[in-house]
Amino acid sequence: MRAILVLAGLSTLALGACTQQDAVATGSPLAGGARATALLKTGTGADAGRATVTEVAGGLRYTLDVKGLPAGTHGAHIHTTGRCDAPEFTTAGGHWNPTTMKHGSMNPQGPHEGDLPNLTIGTDGRGTLGVTVPGATLAGLLDADGAAIVVHAGPDDLMTDPSGNSGGRIACGVFAAA
Repeated sequence: MRAILVLAGLSTLALGACTQQDAVATGSPLAGGARATALLKTGTGADAGRATVTEVAGGLRYTLDVKGLPAGTHGAHIHTTGRCDAPEFTTAGGHWNPTTMKHGSMNPQGPHEGDLPNLTIGTDGRGTLGVTVPGATLAGLLDADGAAIVVHAGPDDLMTDPSGNSGGRIACGVFAAA
């Protein structure tokens, strides 16, 4: 019994040593970090996976887990409007850019808050991506007309404004608070 009490005390001390600074460094969610999710669909209505966004210290953490999409490299972006009308998903609008920056992490005047790295999809049709976008907020993302996540047909060149030449929209999901 005494050993259990000692272990419990040591565990409490170890947990107390974790700070908010640790959460900032790793991009992990803070206690009470708000979340939103989006279920992605293809232009034909097939399930294409899920995206989750979580408020973390200093920004938003996006996690994508896609399935049933063509193998290769694909642009993935946050779009300004929470609508995904198939088959072309143009109702999602342009990229989310509340700070009016240029598109792309390789652009000297970018990136904007809707820019995400390219998503690599394997021959099994599956792909994952995790990235933290500094400065973005969930309140800004889930404004009056919402937001969507879009997977594009081709790779993003990470430079060309406004969309990175990433081609048509092959999957889309609308974010909703979780």
